Amino acid sequence: MAGTPSPKSVAEGREKPRTSRGLRTRALLVTAARTVFERDGYLDARLRDITEEAGTAAGSFYTYFSSKEEIFAAVLEDVQEEMLHPHVRAMADTDDPVAVIEASNRAYLSAYRRNAALMALLEQVSTIDEYFRDVRKRRVQAFARRNAESVADLQRRGLVDPELDPELATAALSAMVSRTAYTAYVLGEEYDFEHLVSTLTRLWVNALRIPTATTA
Repeated sequence: MAGTPSPKSVAEGREKPRTSRGLRTRALLVTAARTVFERDGYLDARLRDITEEAGTAAGSFYTYFSSKEEIFAAVLEDVQEEMLHPHVRAMADTDDPVAVIEASNRAYLSAYRRNAALMALLEQVSTIDEYFRDVRKRRVQAFARRNAESVADLQRRGLVDPELDPELATAALSAMVSRTAYTAYVLGEEYDFEHLVSTLTRLWVNALRIPTATTA
């Protein structure tokens, strides 16, 4: 895309405001931007529409953001932690690997369903914009690193096939879950949520050869 800023310039952006008022205004702009992007699409979204949606003066935008790319990056950053669900082990309330995998899949699918319009936008924009292609790649890598560390730990505990490459295995399995979520919540394929969670969990467990109550 002509004129697209470098990944470094977008990622660094500006310092977040230090006053309560500034933080509120910035948050209003980010929320409004998400509404406009999801309604109009990335290419057709206009900065004027974002400030109107936020109820702020047009000039206020440049106090907090320098471009449409930068505020779209801020919108994505807002949902990044939710999509990564870093506290999944606490959510599962157990060290049982099958329960942790199920909790992870459930959290991911729930978050994807809530953010489906934004995930569809990221998929589209990443095909035409180098920076957001890098954002998408880094998001995939973050999932892969976390999951590979978990699988390596399970291998050390003797609970996962020791011959598996943890990085490649989890990259493939995570891609399966991500693409299935895209099919369900962006393309609109109708799957029962609980059936989706249990099926994807079983595929993970079977692929990793984790012993279960029925196989132990």
